[in-house]
Amino acid sequence: MIECKNLFGGYALAKILQDVSLTFSDAQLTVIVGPNGCGKSTLLKLCSKQLPFAKGEVNVDRESLSALSRKQLSQKIALLPQSRPIPDITVGALVLHGRFPWLNYPRIYCLEDKQIAENAMKKMGIFSQRQQLLSHLSGGQRQKVYLAMLLAQDTKNILLDEPTTYLDIVHQLELLEFLKECKREGKTVVVVLHDLRMALENAEQVVVMKGGRVLVAGTAEEVEHSGAIEKAFGVEVLRREQVGFCLRKGFSNR
Repeated sequence: MIECKNLFGGYALAKILQDVSLTFSDAQLTVIVGPNGCGKSTLLKLCSKQLPFAKGEVNVDRESLSALSRKQLSQKIALLPQSRPIPDITVGALVLHGRFPWLNYPRIYCLEDKQIAENAMKKMGIFSQRQQLLSHLSGGQRQKVYLAMLLAQDTKNILLDEPTTYLDIVHQLELLEFLKECKREGKTVVVVLHDLRMALENAEQVVVMKGGRVLVAGTAEEVEHSGAIEKAFGVEVLRREQVGFCLRKGFSNR
């Protein structure tokens, strides 16, 4: 569980987030949506201590974020950022990196670490590629490797920033199933997405942001009736029988 209380923060003097209070619960998929520059990525970075916050409070599993060391935090939260390097290492080596927060001096992987990493690769269907270089894989395959690394990190809370970028529909559906499986295991899953329909149809909690503030946080039905989607994006949300949520352009941002 991650709790944000009256959170303000951003980059240097730019306070992008303005008085954000949210709860991301265990065994729940939360999707954050909003126009570019509204603070979605900043929120994830503040929750994972990648950026300092200017004011407010963040609690992770009922412990204050400010009281946690980097190692302790990495044992509680795994973050998959939007932009990721492509290091010249093998798939197996990168997945093993997920075990780093759990290593003690002299930081040598033990048999248990290797077994956890192996199981993560098998779960993501990439075990047969463990000896391949990451740079030789497709974008969808690399995404699976990073997700396996998150699994190997074995945290209760998972944050992902636009993980569907550059993925085809097959890999998007595989990612969605991965997120649902994490939720079924009791994990707190928070995802930034641009796909409004995917958010509304799959998340237990949808957070709509604009201008560094939360317009609404609730179920798809609550978001649908709040008018927040129209305010943030200038599109109308429609629900059709046997089709689900549809979006229709025609509203101006207000």
